[in-house]
Amino acid sequence: MAVMETSLIEAFDRDGFVVVEDLFDLSELEIFGSIVDRAVNDRVGSDFRPLDEKSLYEQSFQQCMNLWEDNADLKEFTFSQKLGAAAASLLGAGTLRIWHDQALYKEPGGRETDPHQDWPLWPMGPARQITAWIPFDGSTMESGAMGYSPGSHRLGLAKFSDITRELREEPYPYFDHSEMEQPVWVEAPQGSVVFHHSLTVHQARANTTDRTRRVYCVIYFEDGCIRSRSHWHQSLNRQGIEDGQPVRGPVTPVVWPRPPGDFPESPVDLGSPPKTGFRN
Repeated sequence: MAVMETSLIEAFDRDGFVVVEDLFDLSELEIFGSIVDRAVNDRVGSDFRPLDEKSLYEQSFQQCMNLWEDNADLKEFTFSQKLGAAAASLLGAGTLRIWHDQALYKEPGGRETDPHQDWPLWPMGPARQITAWIPFDGSTMESGAMGYSPGSHRLGLAKFSDITRELREEPYPYFDHSEMEQPVWVEAPQGSVVFHHSLTVHQARANTTDRTRRVYCVIYFEDGCIRSRSHWHQSLNRQGIEDGQPVRGPVTPVVWPRPPGDFPESPVDLGSPPKTGFRN
């Protein structure tokens, strides 16, 4: 396993995001992408609503979560040790678990993704999570490139409604928008993975092309995180994890390190994962 370059770790610590190029070769991406395409079609292929009949959230992307649970051939990529090793090196963690995976397919004409932080949506602490954002075709400004506010992960919580358009009720310390730097827009080349911290403020442009922006994410957290809030989340409630308990179980298995070819069993006894969206 290649050692992560010190410069990339330093950039992630400073900015809260980093692009790691050439993590996947084109042959891997072709297989990986075709598996996710099929999984997304199984989840939402029967939804023929035009964009203007969908919610604002759905207009930003088609979101399909926990695809690894019902697609055995996806596990090789979701539990990729080179991907997990890169995430662990950037976060400085000894063991990582999966919070959930998700496809974020931004349809042609799909609207921008609003600025947000991930961690307020996830009732666990501390904020020791990292997302691997994998664009199968690369990303461009026209197709829905991501923008990251450098250093925002070191400021705490931003004071705005989150991506679900619901005002947060928890009494967290907020920082003002004026303290944030302007977003850096990232056009990620094919084969690269963009990693970002759970407190990094990020957003995405609209997709003005005639092709779907195909992205798959794996969200990791450091082993030892606990449930810190009571609001609903499928990764916790399906496992019966109560406030203050460590987040461990078959829905959130260890991702890295694992022996080569060792993949977790799907947690079929805990019911089906949500088919699409944030709460359903």
